[in-house]
Order: sequence, then structure tokens, then C-alpha cells
Amino acid sequence: MAMPYKTLLVDDAGPVRGVLINRPDVRNALNAEVIDELGRCFAAWQSDLDLRCVVLSGQGDKAFAAGADIAAMATMQPWQARTFAAAAHATAALMESCPAPVIAAVNGFALGGGLELALCADFIYAADNAKLGFPEVGLGVIPGFGGTQRLATRVGVGRAREMIFSGRILTANEALAWGLANAVLPGEQLIAEVTKLAHIIASKAPLAVAEAKRAMRLGQGMPLERGLVFEQELFAGLFATEDQKAGMAAFLEKRPPKYNAR
Repeated sequence: MAMPYKTLLVDDAGPVRGVLINRPDVRNALNAEVIDELGRCFAAWQSDLDLRCVVLSGQGDKAFAAGADIAAMATMQPWQARTFAAAAHATAALMESCPAPVIAAVNGFALGGGLELALCADFIYAADNAKLGFPEVGLGVIPGFGGTQRLATRVGVGRAREMIFSGRILTANEALAWGLANAVLPGEQLIAEVTKLAHIIASKAPLAVAEAKRAMRLGQGMPLERGLVFEQELFAGLFATEDQKAGMAAFLEKRPPKYNAR
């Protein structure tokens, strides 16, 4: 049974799940409740063997998430800001460690905390009206939900510095050219196309997809030599799974495979 949420719309059935941030009246701005509910949602999916892929987006066609809720942050003291950021980092860690791939479907504004949330996804598809950036320095702060660390892994250090230091907002096509987005689609086609891709991913061997995600995520923080050894270990370990045997037998017998995440 789906868990009740006040700020999210969650499609919790089937191998492909959908999560919509549901605060369209404030362009899906991220407050403490949104952060908490996203964390609870992804925590519940950490060991869900039926989950294959997640599509994350924002309600409406104006914004994925237009940033953290400035009205809620304006009067924060340093200890409150630290608590808020710590909660966001905990949620980000749950998103990144989700065994199933997460695709961010950026429909409109993804600014500040909204872009930081999208960066926790495995990759980003953007609507043609999307705007992505970090305006924090114009508000007297810096990205505090992981943006200073994660952005460079997508666009390179130089471009990440340019975006963060200047507050530059990228169009969807600029985000595509910089490597921040994987694709740009007409807004009315975005969710359908991302869902189609999610179902393609869902058709693959789930343990293999999860281990590929783990190899790439954890390997980024390793020296190359250690990352290569880590990859070998994960590759070899998959030969102890039923899915590996099912997948290779199906290939040799020229029939579709059936995977059970075992």
C-alpha cells in the first residue's frame, strides 16, 4: 500500500514508480516537509525487489522544483540552516543509493535546491522550457544540498564554478550542450518519453542494473586502479545469481529472459 504524503504524489505500483513534488502554488519549492517525505519515500524503496526504475518530476508544467523555500529559510539561524541542509543531504544519499535508477524529468524551473535534487538522480531529461541553475550567491548563500560537490561530476569543474559563482541560469539546450541534461524534449512529451525509457531499463536484469549503478557511483570516489578491481568484483559476483543464468540461457535459446531479482 502506498504511504500517504502531503507534498508528494507517488505512484507506488509496478516496476516503474513515479514521484511528483506537489506544491505547484509555490513552484514546487522544497521545504522541510518535502525533504522529509522524499527521504521516507526512498528509504521505503531501498530493499524493494519489485522496483526497477523511478521517474522524479514536479507537478504542473512550470517547475520541477524552483529551489528551496526562501520564505522558510529567510529567518533561519545557522544551527537551523545546518539542520535543514543535513536533512537534505540524508535524503540525497537515499536517492543516490536507491538500487533502481532514478531519472529526473525536469519540467520547467530546477533552481538551487531543485537542481541539487535533480543531480541526485542518475540522469536528467529536460523539457524544452526548462531552466537550470544555482542562484544562491545572489541571495547571500551557496548551494547547501550538495550542489558544489555534484555539479562538477556532470559538467566539469570549470563550468560548475562558472554556474555557481555567477548564478548563471542555463536553458534546456545549454544544459544539453554542457552535459547536464541527457536529452531535451517538448514539455508535453517529457513524462511519456521518460516513462518509456524507464520501462526499457525495467526490462533488463535488475541486479545487474543495480550493480552497474553501484560500480559507477562508488567508483567515482576511488583511484582508477581500485575502481577497476571493484568492477571486477561486482561482475564476478553476478555469476552467482539466478538472473545471470536466466539471461544468458535466454540469449542462447533466442527467447526473452525472465528475471526475478535473485
